[in-house]
Amino acid sequence: MFKDFLNKFDISNLMVGFSKRFFTIILIMVAMKLATILINRLIDGFFKKREIGKFSIEQRRADTLSTILKSVFRYTIYFIGFMTIASFFVDVTSLIAVAGVGSLAIGFGAQSLVKDIVTGFFIFLEDQFSVGDYITTGNFGGIVEAMGLRTTQLRAFNGDLHIIPNGEITCITNHSRGNMRALVDVYIPYEEDIKRALGILNSLSEKLARENEAIVEGPYVLGVQELRDSSISIRIIAKTKNMEQWSVERLLRQEIMETFGREGIKIPYPKRAVFMEKPE
Repeated sequence: MFKDFLNKFDISNLMVGFSKRFFTIILIMVAMKLATILINRLIDGFFKKREIGKFSIEQRRADTLSTILKSVFRYTIYFIGFMTIASFFVDVTSLIAVAGVGSLAIGFGAQSLVKDIVTGFFIFLEDQFSVGDYITTGNFGGIVEAMGLRTTQLRAFNGDLHIIPNGEITCITNHSRGNMRALVDVYIPYEEDIKRALGILNSLSEKLARENEAIVEGPYVLGVQELRDSSISIRIIAKTKNMEQWSVERLLRQEIMETFGREGIKIPYPKRAVFMEKPE
């Protein structure tokens, strides 16, 4: 009986069968990777044509839709590939039957996954934000680098990459819709002529409004904002193009500093008076 078993058990046939399966699995995995690359290039080419074609799409909207479509096709390709590989070891029909029996249990475990996908769908449908927008949600903030079916990736200004499940995105502040405000407070000492300082700032504001394309409206010198212990605060505001508010604020401070230097207006800074008694 044992001899009959050994006759049936041919290790060479077993190795040949294993090698064929292993080689087929490698081919399937390579095909999955190539199909993903091909799909990504086709999607990129499609949206590039849309940008220059008759029916153009807003760039940020196109980038968002592109990343979502890539995510959908990637998951679909991986699912088909892994099901094909699984069919070499398990009867797929029985696997589907088992999946049907266990669908209720899996459903409870996959609630968060479904929530992520549904939330991501409505974020895109309602255009709450797009790739390239600067948003804050919860304790995270940054530029939207990618949007997928399950997650959204935010790149913080310090370089950190936050990967947030879409289901956890509840309250969103989008800082990239419409014009933004630049605000600068200027401080001058009480000894200076306030009317002269305001006139210089108004002239500078008119000059910057003509020369700087990032400024949409203003700058406006609102006037005296606050009377401080050792200085007077003057507030200047301007409307800028999206994401340009910080550069405009830096430019305003630099121009004010240089102009005040030329006009002889001092910038207040902390001073300390030291009195020393003369020994008798």
